[in-house]
Amino acid sequence: MNKSELIDAMAADAGISKGAAKLALESFLSNVTSTLKDGGRVSLVGFGSWSVSARAARDGRNPQTGKAIKIAAKNVVKFKGGAELDNSVNSK
Repeated sequence: MNKSELIDAMAADAGISKGAAKLALESFLSNVTSTLKDGGRVSLVGFGSWSVSARAARDGRNPQTGKAIKIAAKNVVKFKGGAELDNSVNSK
């Protein structure tokens, strides 16, 4: 499912216009992004949680040449699915 398909599904499920669904989705994404950027954590009970983790700088190898390279430190976003999401995905 891509973004436009999600907007269509949200609009149909909530009985709202596609424009309103698009605004709601963009607001959700903006708020999650800004919270993570500020070092916070977003948790939706039963669905899952997003957090930011620091990844240290490290040495790596270019797979084409085998030459050693330096990989810079960066922050990475992590998502951990909640119990209800996990159960839904694994139920038959």
